[in-house]
Order: sequence, then C-alpha cells, then structure tokens
Amino acid sequence: MTGEPVDVQIGKAPEEGDAERRIGVFICHCGGNISDYVDVAAVRDALKDEKGVVVAETTMFACSDGTQHDMIDQIREQGLDGLVVASCSPKLHQITFRGVSKRADLNPYAYTQVNIREQDSWAHGDDPEGATEKAIALVRAGIGRTRNSEPLVPLVVETTPATMVVGAGIAGMRAAIGLADTGLHVYLVEKEPELGGWAGRFGAMFPNDRSGREQIAVLKEQIAQRPTITVFTEAELVGKTGSFGNYEAEVRVGGPDADTIRATVGSIVIATGFDSYQPEVGEFGYGIKGVLTLPEFKEFVDGAAGSTLVYEGRPVRSIAYVYCVGSRQPGGNEYCSKFCCAATAHASILVSTLDPAIRQFHLNRGVRTYGKYELMYTQARENGAVYMTYPDDTPPAVQQGTKGQLDVTVTDTLTGGREVTIPADLVVLVTGMVPRADTGLTDLLKLPVGDDGFYNEIHPKLRPVETVVDGVMIAGSCQGPKTATESVASGMAAVAQSAAILKKGVAELDPLVATVHAEACTGCRECLTTCPYDAIASVEVEGRTVAEVAAAVCKGCGGCVPLCPEGALDLLGYTDAQMTAMIDSLVEVPVS
Repeated sequence: MTGEPVDVQIGKAPEEGDAERRIGVFICHCGGNISDYVDVAAVRDALKDEKGVVVAETTMFACSDGTQHDMIDQIREQGLDGLVVASCSPKLHQITFRGVSKRADLNPYAYTQVNIREQDSWAHGDDPEGATEKAIALVRAGIGRTRNSEPLVPLVVETTPATMVVGAGIAGMRAAIGLADTGLHVYLVEKEPELGGWAGRFGAMFPNDRSGREQIAVLKEQIAQRPTITVFTEAELVGKTGSFGNYEAEVRVGGPDADTIRATVGSIVIATGFDSYQPEVGEFGYGIKGVLTLPEFKEFVDGAAGSTLVYEGRPVRSIAYVYCVGSRQPGGNEYCSKFCCAATAHASILVSTLDPAIRQFHLNRGVRTYGKYELMYTQARENGAVYMTYPDDTPPAVQQGTKGQLDVTVTDTLTGGREVTIPADLVVLVTGMVPRADTGLTDLLKLPVGDDGFYNEIHPKLRPVETVVDGVMIAGSCQGPKTATESVASGMAAVAQSAAILKKGVAELDPLVATVHAEACTGCRECLTTCPYDAIASVEVEGRTVAEVAAAVCKGCGGCVPLCPEGALDLLGYTDAQMTAMIDSLVEVPVS
C-alpha cells in the first residue's frame, strides 16, 4: 500500500464569464452571544444584494438540527453552489457545516465560516454600532472568498492496519490492548526496561485503593496474551517518514549504538506521560532530612510495615503537607496539576489507616478535589487532618528545628493572617506534573506544544486526542495533568479514533494543501527549506527542475506561499484569487 492520494480531483475558480455563483448566507444570533452586540438583521439587509447572494437569513442557532435541515433544504431548492455561515469559531463548527454541505450534495469546500462571535461581538461589546459594521465587512469578505472557491475533493489514501504506541504507562498499555482487540497490529515502544510507568511504582491508588503495581501486572499479562502486540523495551522512536496511513517508523532498541527496527503503521499514539516536579535544594526545605516529595512519600507509605510509620529509625507523629510545589507558581508552572490535592488526601487517609494518632497538617492555597474526589477530602478531614490555607504571596517556610524535628512556619488566612509554626517529623512537598523532557519526539513528529509545555490537541471537546498532524494522536498525561482514570479514558479515545480510521482501509484528508504552478517555478528550492513538514521536493519535469508538493504530507500551513519569488505556489482553499477577493471586499466601500 502507498501513502499517495488516489482519485484526487481539483477544480478551478470560476473565470470571468462563468455562470454566476449562487450563495446562501446564514447569520447566527448564537442565543444572544452575537445578537446582543451585533445587529444581525442589519448585517443580513446590507448583504442580501451582494453579488452572487441568493439566500440571506438570520437564525437563532445556526448549529441546531432545525437550522441545519433548513440549510440543506435551501441549498437543494435554490440550487446553491456556495455557503457562508457567520457564527462562531471554525474550531467549533467547521466540521458541522461541512457535513451540512455534504448532506446537501454541495461541495464542502465551497463553504466559508465567518467568525463574528470571538472576533467581533465578544471583542467589541462596548461598541454595538462598530461591531455591526465589522460584521458586515467580515461577512462580505467571506462571500468574496466563497465566490472564488474551488470545487475540491478530499485526498484519499490507503491505510496500513497497524499502529504504534509510544510510551507504556497505564494509558499506553491500555491503548495497546484496545487497539489489538479491534484487529490492528500494535507496536508498543517503551523507553524504560519495564512496562508500567508511574502507576507501576505505587501500591494503593485513589480513589478505590487498587494497587498500581497489581493493575500494571494485569495489563502486562493481557498484553502477553495478544500475539498482535509487539513490545519493544529500552526503545525509542527515532525516525518517521511517509504520510498518514503509511508512516515508516524507525525504532532504536537497546541504546544509541543499536540497530533500528522499521515498521509501517497507519497511525501513531503518543502516551509518553509526565515527569514529577523536582524541587531545587533549599526549595521549601528540600534537601533537609525528612523533607520528601509526594511520590517519595507515597513509596515510603507503601513500604510501611506494621501499624505505624517509622522514618530513619524514629516514629512519625506529625506530618505537614505543603501544596502547590511546582504548580500555580507565578513565573514558573502557572497551571494547576489538578491530581495533587486528591492524591494527597488519599495519602492522608492511608496514613490515618496505619496510625490514627499521627497528626496531619495540609497547608494549601485552596483545595481542588473535583467531582467524587471531594469524598476523599471529606474523609481526610473526618479522620482529623487539619487544612490551613496560606496566601499566594506568603508560602510556608521549612527549616530544621532545635529538637530534631522540622519547623514549618505558615501564615494562616483563616485566622486573619496569624503566623503559626508547626513541628513536624516529615514534610511532604505536594509536587505536580511537568512535561517530559524533550526526547526528540516534538521535532520528529512536528507535535504542537502549548504554553505549559504539554502536547496540544486540536480541540479539548470536539477533537480531544487528535493533533494537527494527521494520524498522530496523544493520550494520557503527555497532553496535560491527568489522573490514572482520565489517562486511561484518553487512551481509549485514541483507540476509537485510530480504529475508526484504519479499519476502513482508506482515509480522507483535507485537500487544503499547497500546489505548484510548474510553468512558473524556477527550481530555486526556497520553498524546500521553508516547509516544516518536509512536504516539498525537487523533481524533474520535461528537463526542468521544479518543486512538487506531497499532498498527503502537506498540512496547509501556507508558509511556503509568500516566500516564492515567482509566485508559483498557491494554497488551495486560500488561493490568491480568494484572498484578493476578501481584501477587495473589505476595502471596497466604507460601511456607514
């Protein structure tokens, strides 16, 4: 099987003298999110006579089933060959209205979504008149783009019924099992000598006290029972060529000097997990005997023998937990790791189960035990744990006490800012999750990374495990802090997404890719050095060296187009003709 597109039909923009386009324009109230600031009726009236516009309507919710059916009826009855929807962000409903177009037998790439919510009404709520004028201009530009749209069809590629899962923690292992059970061959690649990740290090885990080590042992057994799962340990993904549906992956097994193993896979699931924040020496007393991170403390409690805790030969009678170490820190990791509060409440319950007499103090900036984890917070308090809130700008101070214990000084907001010193036998720094140190995967797979350093999905609700790279999905805590339960859930979502694509044998890709006008290309190679996806190559055509775009590899970023000195490149769906029409529409006539 090849990764080259088949049955690709790319049309052209209508030329002067072609039949007039018939365009439908639908302007959304968005339940008031738009119409509270934009006079949608005025927008409709201003554009109903625009060249090519046959239908102009307002609607309360463009995305509703009723409006979608109305759009389909209008497209069919009026013979529309273009559609403009003025509503919210294309990130939310571009797929929705492309689907409407398909159901009405309208080319889905003759549809344009104009964002008059995030880019207009929400931005100009203090100026309704100006927001209305801007909306008219934006929709007019959308009409201009649609008037010059091309009848494109998706790129169709054959796919290989195999996938690669990179990372064998609890999310990656569960994903590998799920993929195998759908009938796909799975290559499971783990950097460490053993499968299991963080979960394999711990005993009882929240919320049900099931041992992490036992859960991992069960998953290992299930993997061993599936002959379609090939496991590589002490291995790394070091190379990737080809395109979605037929990636040629190179896996190095056994160290830098080892040989590489090649495998053809249709998709790749990244489940590389997280690192635990490592405090610097001196940070909240870290480095002093008895100051532990949360993972270190968890392993200490798991290994406890008998009915009490003994640290360095001394019984533990009091513990102070310092929350938000490595999370919610201005100038550092400003995000919330969200699992930490629940994990600490669970650890506190385990300690109370061992020895109810141990005093436990939870020094926090606000406890975030969401959902059912609130029950653990309640139980920890009922067991006698004391929760004290400290100000953001006055973190606790930890120092060695004069009597062998640790002194933790905290400003308690609940007592009006009273400064309290707590003697403790152990101090637990509640450390959050941080992104894994870059293993080269980011550059190799062209994965998008957010401001927090974790991998980014396309949309957290609508496309929660897909990345902008077709066929490359993310699962587990590599995309952000997650509990083990949430990690497994995202792993199974990646299973569903991969299987839905690969089990068909073919996949469709957006045709919104760069294209080369060979007659204008001089072979300067400027575009080759610009493309971040290595989608452009030099080829010989009739004795000339010209650029050629691998459509199945191109991501339609458009970075190559403005850099071509000869103007030999165009981006389908955003052609020069379409962009010129949009600009002309925006500057044509000032809106009054």
